[in-house]
Amino acid sequence: MLSWLSTSGTAAIVEFPGVLYRSGAEQKIRKYLIENNYIDTVIQLPPDLFFGTTIATCIIVLKKSKKDNATLFIDASAEFVRGGNKNKLADDNRKRILTAFIVRKDEDHFAKLVSNNDIAENDYNIAVSSYVEQENTTKEVDIEKLNARIAEIVIRQNHLRTAIDEIIADLEGGIYE
Repeated sequence: MLSWLSTSGTAAIVEFPGVLYRSGAEQKIRKYLIENNYIDTVIQLPPDLFFGTTIATCIIVLKKSKKDNATLFIDASAEFVRGGNKNKLADDNRKRILTAFIVRKDEDHFAKLVSNNDIAENDYNIAVSSYVEQENTTKEVDIEKLNARIAEIVIRQNHLRTAIDEIIADLEGGIYE
């Protein structure tokens, strides 16, 4: 694709994520592409988008004439709506991805512009997850409140066990009368 690409052209290639980080021949190809400043953008797509595969895929955008010496990473893995038995990119999802692609600016948990020198220092790994930090969605837990609630449950459980034991003792006593 690159050899057929005009100087001002753009190529977009849909790939499986392994090509972004595996060593060997794939790493040599990435090194060539990064060192010659051909990789413009890497977009991580959500899983289950394409017929025949449920795996998440990615798009590698190539350009021969870039204005900067950096690669844009877009994590669009959460940009989808469930439609039937497949995920789909809705208009809003496509617009968000396209806007990030055009603007080429950092956006927390979604897009990151990384210098090609930094990518080289990372062994030419171009996996989006290596550069775009996932949003922390874990809930903060007050451990003291949680421990107090557990203590209350244990006390209640012991009261219930005692009450059940008394009922069983009454029932067993009634059987022998």
